[in-house]
Amino acid sequence: MNSYSEGKIQAFQKQNDNRARFLIKCPDQPGIVAAVSKFLYEHNANIVASDQFTMNPEGGEFFIRIEFECPDLKGQMGKLETTFLPIAEKFNMEWKIMYVRDIKNMAIFVSNEPHCLLELLWEWQSGDLMANIALVISNHETAREMVESLGIPFYYIPANKEIRHQVEEKQKQLLEQYEVDLIVLARYMQILTPDFVGHYENRIINIHHSFLPAFIGAKPYERAYQRGVKMIGATSHYVTNDLDEGPIIEQNIGRVDHRDNGDDMKKIGQSIERSVLARAVKWHLEDRILVYKNKTIVF
Repeated sequence: MNSYSEGKIQAFQKQNDNRARFLIKCPDQPGIVAAVSKFLYEHNANIVASDQFTMNPEGGEFFIRIEFECPDLKGQMGKLETTFLPIAEKFNMEWKIMYVRDIKNMAIFVSNEPHCLLELLWEWQSGDLMANIALVISNHETAREMVESLGIPFYYIPANKEIRHQVEEKQKQLLEQYEVDLIVLARYMQILTPDFVGHYENRIINIHHSFLPAFIGAKPYERAYQRGVKMIGATSHYVTNDLDEGPIIEQNIGRVDHRDNGDDMKKIGQSIERSVLARAVKWHLEDRILVYKNKTIVF
């Protein structure tokens, strides 16, 4: 990690020593917000941001994200989690408290095209991507120099479908060694096995160079050009074992016309890919995403 990024992270941690986030989903019913607010009040916590959503007030699923400040949060962590259990059981909640100063460890997987990786590195260097980029793993050597120049470990692991399981064992060992919380596929052009995906459920974010569900799979820009589309886009989603069909986090589009050939579309699309992936990663790091079935609620 370079000293500039390290300084940004240390300042962020100091600023957020006493800040945490509640993420809750449960069946909707009266009293949820009142119960959580009363609980926080009783622990001398001050709510600084709150977002909620219900799919249906009558029997639907309810989602809430609350960010709060609490004096001596480090000393109260265990007490907060233990004393909240009866409330969680009463409302049948799935919940977690995320402590803001606990910076997440992130691994980036990349292949031969570095544009999405470069965007993430720039956001990280500027302090706008608040994470520890613990390592970069690639099946090409292309990105080594740019990664190592920033003090980030780079691991070259050749990969193809014939040795997929052996490759993933090496990757898992590294991910465990660096205690990785989030994996970002920044145009990593290898299909992951069900075992690997299952081990990191809702912790692998991919960027697909198409506005899904259009042009799933390979060569979307070529197929978009052949189809004569007037808009192209990109989609960032959590990875599941249904190829390119995981819960969508963010999408965006750009206009094209008859003057744009396949290469033009690819250039426009890569710009969209970079920004879409960066936003999705930031939202995950800020604990803004709740997954429900094959959808996301993004606060």
